[in-house]
Amino acid sequence: MKNFEVKNDQKTAELFPPLKLADWEATKDTLHLWTQIVGKVRLVQTSLINHFWNVTLYVSARGLTTSAMPFERGVFEIEFDFIDHNLVFKTSEGDVRFIRLEPKSVAQFYKETMETLRSLGITCELRALPDEIPDAIPFAEDETHKSYDAEYANRFWRTIVQVDKIFSEFRSRFVGKVSPVHFFWGSFDLAVTRFNGELAPERENADAITREAYSHAVISHGFWLGGNGMEAAFYAYAAPEPEGLKTAQVKPEKAFYSQEMNEFFLMYEDVCQSDSPKDALMEFLNSTYDASANLAKWNRDELERK
Repeated sequence: MKNFEVKNDQKTAELFPPLKLADWEATKDTLHLWTQIVGKVRLVQTSLINHFWNVTLYVSARGLTTSAMPFERGVFEIEFDFIDHNLVFKTSEGDVRFIRLEPKSVAQFYKETMETLRSLGITCELRALPDEIPDAIPFAEDETHKSYDAEYANRFWRTIVQVDKIFSEFRSRFVGKVSPVHFFWGSFDLAVTRFNGELAPERENADAITREAYSHAVISHGFWLGGNGMEAAFYAYAAPEPEGLKTAQVKPEKAFYSQEMNEFFLMYEDVCQSDSPKDALMEFLNSTYDASANLAKWNRDELERK
């Protein structure tokens, strides 16, 4: 892990590049919708796994991948390649197809994706409307979102590569039920979630997705790419939230609790500017978990690796 132990210099900028929202928001919004299209393919092709873990994407050596998904004659995979900037389709029959990642509308991307799947003999019936986005435009009609800055798409991927590595190390210290480190295309964030095995009280007015996602008590951590005027940030929350968590002292010093969001946050830029981004992020993950688990009275002796 020596590549993390660097001062705030050029090497840090390569590992954790600047991601100011104003510089890439249009690209981020378009990518968000493109990942929703690919994610919905995964949704309809895979069987439900607890808390909808079957629908997520995963960080890969070149971008984001669905991993293998079943179809009638075998398995197939779709990967966003943010090095050569292609959407790559591969099947267990040896077929490979490419869609160029470049400035194009969501409608065009959706059309090309569905045509490519049909050319491979894969039939997917999607609910072709974005999720978790206000005033959503059906994919086939969206000519509004059409930005693609290859440099920032690559920065986005390089960032989540480093975050995925740190989250994976953090995940390894927990021996109870824990999610993979995975990318949620609905909210456009990378997350890892720990469970103590206890059922959680049902949330008031919860829909079916929320009931499934929060059926059990969790402490969750993630990296959100920003939006609605808020820059990229790391987050942490407990559900249900134990009494006293809002005022708990966590680290590093610049971490804070949002009364509006009911979550702890540590801004991505503050991590980038720290002497060791890995240490700053790991301190945030550990301290917010410690505060949440202690206040919620989790049986930590049985849940954590010694």
